[in-house]
Amino acid sequence: MAKTVIMEHPLIQHKIGWVRRKETGTKDFRETISEIAMLMAYEATRNLQLADVEIETPICRTSAKEMKGKKMAIVPILRAGLGMVDGVLAMIPVAKVGHIGLYRDPETHEPVEYYCKLPADCGEREVFVVDPMLATGGSATAAIRMLKDKGCRKIHFMCIIAAPEGVRRMQEEHPDVDLYIGALDEKLNENAYIVPGLGDAGDRIFGTK
Repeated sequence: MAKTVIMEHPLIQHKIGWVRRKETGTKDFRETISEIAMLMAYEATRNLQLADVEIETPICRTSAKEMKGKKMAIVPILRAGLGMVDGVLAMIPVAKVGHIGLYRDPETHEPVEYYCKLPADCGEREVFVVDPMLATGGSATAAIRMLKDKGCRKIHFMCIIAAPEGVRRMQEEHPDVDLYIGALDEKLNENAYIVPGLGDAGDRIFGTK
């Protein structure tokens, strides 16, 4: 059974409080989302496997640690997930980046894929799917299903704010995927917005509200 981790680090909580404020402008919002993603990546990668390697220091040969295997891939769910990519890359600059684009069908309300581009060796990597908000869980569960269909097995999901409804859906549909959550909020409202939330993350990141 995968784990669900609610981040309690004071810096993460402080910065989440900042992006929740309606008066926070686009520039500050975008920069702070990236900073939160960087801090969350530090916590979320705590249990990645390491391997011993032989290296040469200026003094002598010795054994050191490095990440095992093909390392990481970051896969943002377009478009809001793009706001988290640079923050994660600041911590793991060698990670490869894929992209998944989904839209909601106006009649069925189900997510529909319109774009998917992944690293060729994505199935061998630790894949971190990123999206600032986990509301109903529709897009996140669909994105992870797509990744599994393409051979990815070591998948983690990272979001800044989540609703209980989305967390339950993720746990039910993908019980093998670790969830890393900055803050677990109260509920969804009648428009499927997270309460208290922070509004539309994509609009606030890209200034399109």
